[in-house]
Formats: sequence, C-alpha cells, structure tokens
Amino acid sequence: MTLRNRVQQRQSLLQSRAEGETHMADVSSIVRQLKKERDLVAKQLSGIDAALTAFATVYRMPRRERRRMSLAGRKKIAAVQRARWAKFRAKQRG
Repeated sequence: MTLRNRVQQRQSLLQSRAEGETHMADVSSIVRQLKKERDLVAKQLSGIDAALTAFATVYRMPRRERRRMSLAGRKKIAAVQRARWAKFRAKQRG
C-alpha cells in the first residue's frame, strides 16, 4: 500500500468520524490501521538501524598499533632534554 493510499484511507476514516458516525467498527478499524502503520514504521526503523550499523563498521577508523620506543631512544631523548634545561638555566643565571 502506497503512502498516498494510506493517507487517503486515514482521511476517509477521520471524515466519517467527524460527521458523527462513530461506530465501534470505525474505531476498531482505526486502531487496526494505526497498529499496522506502527509495525511498518518499526520495520523501517530496524532496517535503518541495520544500515547505520553496517556503515559504521565499514567506515570505522582503524586503530593504530602503539609504537614502542627502545630504551636507547628514550635515553637519547632524556640526554638531549637535560642539555636543553642546562642551557636554559645557564641563560637565566648569567
């Protein structure tokens, strides 16, 4: 059933109700129609959720492996940093 048909059917049900023809059958058919639409929307939402999940897994950023520094590399950096601080302190004193 297309969207246009559903809207027309809903309008006809609401018009008959507005004209004072509120029969129990009309109310139950309205409730039945609303339940059908609710189920249809729930099905569509689950499809959208599935699509979002699929896209999220495809376009997820890959995790980079953490790079490890060798002991010699750390010692070299520490020595250079100590030299920088020594130079900075020497400028402040003198």
